[in-house]
Amino acid sequence: MNEQVKKLWPELVWIKDVLLREKTARTWELALEKSVLKTDDLNVIPFTLLCGPDLKVSFIAHKRCVVHIARESGEKMNEFFGDDLPVNIDVLVAGAILADVGKLLEYELDETGTAVQGKYGQYLRHPFSGVSLAEQCGVPPEVCHIIAAHAHEGDLVKRSTEAYIVHHADFMAFLPFKSRLIVT
Repeated sequence: MNEQVKKLWPELVWIKDVLLREKTARTWELALEKSVLKTDDLNVIPFTLLCGPDLKVSFIAHKRCVVHIARESGEKMNEFFGDDLPVNIDVLVAGAILADVGKLLEYELDETGTAVQGKYGQYLRHPFSGVSLAEQCGVPPEVCHIIAAHAHEGDLVKRSTEAYIVHHADFMAFLPFKSRLIVT
């Protein structure tokens, strides 16, 4: 496993299945190989281009928050619901880590180093490119399903329990930035 990816994603150790952990890390390695972005850029660029230029929350801060929310939610669901609604934590964490991996292909850096949507991103949103990257690395279908279904594209499919958790964790860490009420 690449040291840069291990540093970027300390949460990879939460995936107990060693093979799934390696495939998840490899997907990030592949995305970084294909992207104009470097690991340091992920600590600087905004996590979305939809909230305007004043957004200060970085891509990696958002992503890691989503992974933490998803894992804790899955653990609580297992605690309270048990066998009635079992959550596979390995699949959940891998899916949360990979949900936005395709964004590395969507973004380009303009002449000032600002992240902007590139031509690739105009044609293919990150759920599609993310699944493609993950499949190239042998990521299993239950994790690819989370990548595909985590954004609005997934509103037209039947989501797995893990996909619902990642979807809601992602929007919990996005929508307040997009439409928050500012009270003074």
